[in-house]
Amino acid sequence: MPARSSRSIVPLALFAALIVVGLNTWFAVSAVRSLMQSEAWLAHTWEVIGQEERVMQLLDDAEGSVRGYVMAPERESMLAPYRAAQSELPQQLEVFRDLTVDNPEQQKNLEALRGTVGRRMALLQDLLNARKTSGLDGAVALINSGAGETEMRRARLLLTAMENEERKLLANRAIEVHQSGVRTMFAIGLACVLDLLMIGSVTWYFGQEREQRLAAEQSKEEAIRSKAEAERSAQEVHQLNTELEHRVQERTAELESTNRELEAFSYSVSHDLRAPLRTIDGFSLALMEDYSEVVDETGRDYIRRVRTGVQRMGQLIDALLQLSRITRAELVRETVSPAEIADGVIDVLKEENPERDITFTVTSGPEAQADPKLVQVALENLLGNAVKFTSRKEHAEISFGWDAEKKAWRVTDNGAGFDMHYADKLFNAFNRLHGDKDFKGSGIGLATVARVIRRHHGRIWADSAVDNGATFWFTLG
Repeated sequence: MPARSSRSIVPLALFAALIVVGLNTWFAVSAVRSLMQSEAWLAHTWEVIGQEERVMQLLDDAEGSVRGYVMAPERESMLAPYRAAQSELPQQLEVFRDLTVDNPEQQKNLEALRGTVGRRMALLQDLLNARKTSGLDGAVALINSGAGETEMRRARLLLTAMENEERKLLANRAIEVHQSGVRTMFAIGLACVLDLLMIGSVTWYFGQEREQRLAAEQSKEEAIRSKAEAERSAQEVHQLNTELEHRVQERTAELESTNRELEAFSYSVSHDLRAPLRTIDGFSLALMEDYSEVVDETGRDYIRRVRTGVQRMGQLIDALLQLSRITRAELVRETVSPAEIADGVIDVLKEENPERDITFTVTSGPEAQADPKLVQVALENLLGNAVKFTSRKEHAEISFGWDAEKKAWRVTDNGAGFDMHYADKLFNAFNRLHGDKDFKGSGIGLATVARVIRRHHGRIWADSAVDNGATFWFTLG
């Protein structure tokens, strides 16, 4: 926006500068022309005055020449000034007329002078004729008549009046020349001041333009430096991300390797523990069957406790092996119906608990992309827990179905429930919320369910209240 304003100011400034220069030139030329005209009129006045003096000089020369001849007629050469005046006076009077053509008063005086000069020159000619014909006495008599002196005095008066008129004009024109000079100096001074102002304005404007251009170039350089800095920072961030990703991959590979080693170790330990346990259980059973009569009741109680511990250890090992297999097994997704899998699990539970009064309810729901074997393991644990924790209810109610509002599957029972204060421990291995005397279990079932759900990238959570049943929710990703 500032650049566009600057571009629009430049032609306006140039146009204004042209107007200022034009006005200055016009004022200066007008002032000089007026001064030259005044000086021309002044010179013209001096020329008129000079012409008056020339005419007067010719008359004086003619008169003196004739008077000299009257006194010395043998000297014919003395009439030369008279002869010259005779031939020049008409021309000089014409020049005088041309010089005073602009002044009517001078023209009027000039006409009177022309007559006086003519009469004076005629009297001088009469005087010459009288000297030649009547001698000196006749010439003196004519001189003493006073006619020539009268015409000569009239001529001097006319020329003096004309000179006075010209000197008055000379004074006025001298004042005009002075005033024209003052005006010229003022015009030139004003033009110089305006030119200096214009030059100052142009210098200031181009100074501003230079500062703006320098500021723009500096901003451009800063933008380039900022861009280069941003690119360098982006490159550093990319390099750091690459290094971080490489480290994460290395750590992930190390963790995966460690997990595989731990899983292999757990599986090997669990699998290897089964053989000695089976041996202990087998010999305990043989001892009970073959030597029960040899030992007393306390001994038989010890043998039963040994077998109970061995069987308990066997259950824990089976649960650990199942948890290990879930972790190690490959996840194969396919379209499954969790409701149909729940029906199969419930049929098995009914066969295992024929003496229990349990009402199972299964509602249909959407199909899902999941591993059917792992989903069956999860439902076996969830529905098995529901059967276990409703064992103290005369009539148990267990349901499985799809909740459209929460978009999750649920397993609900009316069993013992649990305190929600410990809900964060539900899905950790070996963390049990009920004592082993109340409800038998390994403490690994819900951990197994949580691992199945995590492998499907789903979510599992529970709602419950003590003695008011529990509901387990899960999704399958």
